[in-house]
Amino acid sequence: MRSVSGGGLTEKSASVLDIARSWIGTPYVHQASVKGAGCDCLGLLRGVWRELHGEEAEDIPPYRPDWDASGGEALRDGLARHLAPIAVKDIAPGDVVLFRMVPRASARHCAIVGAKDGVLTLIHARQNRRVGEEPLSPFWRAKLAYAFRL
Repeated sequence: MRSVSGGGLTEKSASVLDIARSWIGTPYVHQASVKGAGCDCLGLLRGVWRELHGEEAEDIPPYRPDWDASGGEALRDGLARHLAPIAVKDIAPGDVVLFRMVPRASARHCAIVGAKDGVLTLIHARQNRRVGEEPLSPFWRAKLAYAFRL
């Protein structure tokens, strides 16, 4: 992965980033997706999708407590039905990334890749925090599992 140079955003990527950044400050609320009122990481992505495309692509079932124990990749598989998978090394602003928070567990956290001052960032909702933008740090890079282009 690399730093990014200025300019170079596609019109779609710029729209994705503008919309995602308009959610900054939204409180974390598990399984919600309402700008300004509450969302989780997937709720942020769902909200960005709605602003770009209208209706959501499919109904999202509630998270099951045994999601990690199932051995599957529910989040990855769901995103792959609607987004184009790309190599993690090729991520760019406007892309969606998934993280495996625990080795060998399912990928269960998502974010939108941004950029500030030529450095890749993450726009995401995290438990006990509002939607924010932070650098794609070594901590997050080590947990990257999948990437998609909108």
